[in-house]
Amino acid sequence: MSLPLDDLASFMAVVRAGGFREAARLSGGSASAISEAVRRLEARLGLRLLHRTTRSIALTEAGGRLFARLSPAMGEIEAAIDAAQDATDQPAGTLRLNVPANVARTVLPAILPPFLKAFPQVRVEVSVEDGFVDILASGADAGIRYEERLEQDMIALPIGPRQQRIITAAAPAYLAARGRPRHPRDLLDHACMRLRFSSGTPAIWEFERDGEVIRIDPAGPLLVEPGLACDLLLETAIAGLGIVRLFEDWLRPALDNGTLERVLEDWDEVFSGPMLYYSGRRHLPAPLRAFVDFIRDMPLAQRLPHLPA
Repeated sequence: MSLPLDDLASFMAVVRAGGFREAARLSGGSASAISEAVRRLEARLGLRLLHRTTRSIALTEAGGRLFARLSPAMGEIEAAIDAAQDATDQPAGTLRLNVPANVARTVLPAILPPFLKAFPQVRVEVSVEDGFVDILASGADAGIRYEERLEQDMIALPIGPRQQRIITAAAPAYLAARGRPRHPRDLLDHACMRLRFSSGTPAIWEFERDGEVIRIDPAGPLLVEPGLACDLLLETAIAGLGIVRLFEDWLRPALDNGTLERVLEDWDEVFSGPMLYYSGRRHLPAPLRAFVDFIRDMPLAQRLPHLPA
């Protein structure tokens, strides 16, 4: 039985994206066209491949078997297309990156504009997620994470600053009214704006100095999940409603213009900077290979964050 490759590709795209609308958004097509392609494939096979509801899709047993067998085959087809494009002077195609919010806001702005200018036939799609992600299962070509979050059997390449810090800060008006904490335990008597995990559990604030580790679970008026909502934490702290603890890069503009002041400077959390990582087991798509080479050739000074105002 011969099956249209486009219909198979549509089925794979829906499963990887978790739905028809997201598959359409990522592919630049329409949800109705992708839905029709999957219906056509199911009719041709005489099998139901997906359970559909108004909010989600799920693989049937037959659909799961087909997806598992198709994944490596489609990967080989994509690799063959990429290899054919290798002969061209300019890489073309889509580069899919999965990155945390801090990287999207403070690292990629220094890198993507010159990359896109250098490779005008490459389109970059950026998904922002702060949790651990299996990049291959998510459909991404590469991820950017910190060393403790890297997947095994991946090639890692430094991208952005080689060292970063999480620091603590508050507005001058707040510190004037409530006093300046001198030790992390003092934060238990302060209003603290915090992050929480997707499970709903607040993130513990961890401090370390001279081998002493302090973990604090302070209270405060605002709790948000990681991501671009960190801007809400920042603005609430600037408004004088409490203490915030975030990446220094994120807080730097407010520190420079005086709307926030650092506190507990001796207790900053210092760690290695982000890494671009990708599978070493497969042929690199031309857009990803171009991006990897671009990062390797880019002077370190140019990789550093261009911080937003």
